[in-house]
Amino acid sequence: MVALVRLRTPLALLGAAVLVLVGPPLLTAGSGSETGTQIPGLRFMVPNTPGGGYDITARTAAKNAEDAGLTHNIEVFNLPGAGGTVGLSRLVSEHGNGKLAMSMGLGVVGAVRSNDAPKTLGDTTPIARLTEEQDVVVVAKDSPYKTIDDLIGAWKENPGKLPVGGGSSPGGPDHLAPMLMAKAAGIPPKQVNYIPFDGGGELLASILGNKVAFGVSGVGEYLDQIKAGELRLLAVTGPERVEGLDAPTLKEAGYDVNFTNWRGIVAPPGLNDAERDKLVKLVEELHDSDEWQKSMRQNGWDDAFLTGEKFGAFLDAEDKRVVSVLKELGL
Repeated sequence: MVALVRLRTPLALLGAAVLVLVGPPLLTAGSGSETGTQIPGLRFMVPNTPGGGYDITARTAAKNAEDAGLTHNIEVFNLPGAGGTVGLSRLVSEHGNGKLAMSMGLGVVGAVRSNDAPKTLGDTTPIARLTEEQDVVVVAKDSPYKTIDDLIGAWKENPGKLPVGGGSSPGGPDHLAPMLMAKAAGIPPKQVNYIPFDGGGELLASILGNKVAFGVSGVGEYLDQIKAGELRLLAVTGPERVEGLDAPTLKEAGYDVNFTNWRGIVAPPGLNDAERDKLVKLVEELHDSDEWQKSMRQNGWDDAFLTGEKFGAFLDAEDKRVVSVLKELGL
């Protein structure tokens, strides 16, 4: 058992981007100067395509920080590639840059391993783990699979003929979750036809177009599509049902899987104590803000806040865990 740890409409994403990138400074009493959280010129890198979990997390955090008056004019930009390791390499190359941070999570941990990346998360400055969320097992609204048992029954008959799509590289959450599902259902993980996409945004079109038999991604990424009836939710991967969604947990459906994903923030190496502490302070104040707490509820994210050295130790443990799980699955 492993406990590793919404794609919005294009219009909503565009609105979020406009608010983040060109919104005027919020000249309020809560200017951030009192708490020492102002970081002029702060840039927030997203290491995959728009619409995925890292993207939604980064844009939500940036907007919430501005709305709370903690800092202003945060630039959010995407640098996708190789499951997040292209962005990671760029981050590490920005040695000593205290005005750059990167949205990341378990997917980057896995991508470093699966791509044998030259740079690792151990080369970064850990800032904070923010959230934890369940993955969802979804199909298109016109899919023949009405229940999780329907899907797994067909999957067991011919695993290679039912491709599963995920928004992460091998070793990431959207890869590990279906592999654990397969093992629990008696399907050899090596027989699973897993197709990786660079984030949940890229994956969505293939699910809706029936290019994959089913998809696995974070609950917050596809919440709007599930509620709108564009996607059919078959199951969730965590220990409890998700409030407001009518779907069983995998364990409740008879498959011994308990799996969650997490997301956080890292910064370049070589920061001095003052630069690192200011980024941590900004995220601490963000975490405690009403704006962020509301966003977590709306996106179905669970609070998993952890900062600094404790987050660094967690990253090291997660790397070891990914290696262990891949070995256990024979992958």
